[in-house]
Amino acid sequence: MGLFGSSKIKVTKRRAGTMAYLEYRGPYSKIPFDEAFAKIMAWAKESKAGIRGGPFCVYASDPHVTPENDLVTRVAVPIGKAVAATGDVKVESLPEMLVAVKEHNAPAEEYSKSYEELGKWICDNGYEPAGAPMEIYTGKPKVKDGKTIIYSDIQFPVRKK
Repeated sequence: MGLFGSSKIKVTKRRAGTMAYLEYRGPYSKIPFDEAFAKIMAWAKESKAGIRGGPFCVYASDPHVTPENDLVTRVAVPIGKAVAATGDVKVESLPEMLVAVKEHNAPAEEYSKSYEELGKWICDNGYEPAGAPMEIYTGKPKVKDGKTIIYSDIQFPVRKK
């Protein structure tokens, strides 16, 4: 249930950690997610960084104010130790943070609805955004009735107003 909130949206502390990531610029629809996750997982294994959880993305740009071709997305995996970045792979520490969390187990095209609901909940419950949102993928996407279903937890860093 987290520290506050309903079963649909909760606020909880996200532990500090380290991520290895590949950075992409441009429309979300053009990011080769499968290829990127395979590449970053292979790098983590080869570098002996120790994968410490499922893959995730950090959406570093606000699509409401950033032109689509300039959007920045970090395709990442949590790793157990900071190792030297090599090639396209970057390594960065993530601080402990308070996050509002909403489960999204729905078609990819419904992400905007989930983000709108989460944003409204944040504002209505005395919080404000405090960083870039993340999507932690909790299962492999599946195609159902011709639509790709994404299984994720949307985590939005927040602070009390």
